[in-house]
Amino acid sequence: MDIYHLSYPNHLYTNDKNEAYSLAIGFFDGVHKGHQAVIKNALEKGKEMNIKTAVMTFDPHPSLVLGGRKEKVFYITPLQEKMDILKSLGVDTVFVVRFTSDFAKLTPEKFIEFFINQTNVKHVTAGFDFSFGAFGKGTMKDMDLLSEGKYTVSVVGKKELHGGKISSTRIREELTTGNMEQVRELLGRPFQLTGVVIHGDKRGRTINFPTANVDPKEGQFTPATGVYAVKISVQETWHEGVCNVGYKPTFNNPEEKKLSIEVHIFNFEQSIYGEEVTVHWYKRIRSEQKFNGIEELKEQIGKDKQVAIEFFEKEDE
Repeated sequence: MDIYHLSYPNHLYTNDKNEAYSLAIGFFDGVHKGHQAVIKNALEKGKEMNIKTAVMTFDPHPSLVLGGRKEKVFYITPLQEKMDILKSLGVDTVFVVRFTSDFAKLTPEKFIEFFINQTNVKHVTAGFDFSFGAFGKGTMKDMDLLSEGKYTVSVVGKKELHGGKISSTRIREELTTGNMEQVRELLGRPFQLTGVVIHGDKRGRTINFPTANVDPKEGQFTPATGVYAVKISVQETWHEGVCNVGYKPTFNNPEEKKLSIEVHIFNFEQSIYGEEVTVHWYKRIRSEQKFNGIEELKEQIGKDKQVAIEFFEKEDE
């Protein structure tokens, strides 16, 4: 898969290979089932027209540039993960457009000139609520009206699950409550977090539940605090485990708020400090809680482990 990083006005696409594209366009954070429907439509049109399929996405999140959001933006799928998913879907080319102040000022007409016509796009697919150009004034109706016969347009309607729209906002809300089973349905795959195993306080070893302390890559969304059934990829091999996201209230001063992500990997004794690992999240077992002592904590972790084992046994049936 070819990846082109574009920015306006200095780094625009020069179509040296003279490729024509069926283009899916959107921010696509999460690449959830709604996004997948848009990309699938673009792939089908590409096959039908015998041209390559491309995706155009944007980086960073527009709210960081437009100033409407004061808190830090956390992504469901950081850029590299998004690229990996798009490749797995069969996309040929990705255009990553740098979202800058200059780019945000482009009129819908100029956006089409520089980012649709100049990239030799022959078909555009987007969701029903996609907008473009300054202040989001351009709609998919405008995309069609401004085409001048140079490209055709498909609009993919709203996709729903359990009576609600499938959206990145909804997925973030479910992550905030730890509803990983719902997140998995909306994404069409388990939620994923990638990080490096770092040294922790090593307290897990002393209670016979050693853990891998995962330091997540910057900008990733972290699920709600609690205990989860997870799978973790270590050196390209998947293992089952239980993960605690939280502040370890049994041991730590409640005034010292330092979030940790710790995975107890079943039947695993390797030293993996410094390894990059990927965690897939399946089920929230319980909330984080404070225990009266180590024995009570050990007993509960044993119960959590059993819940996770039984969950994965059912998954594998």
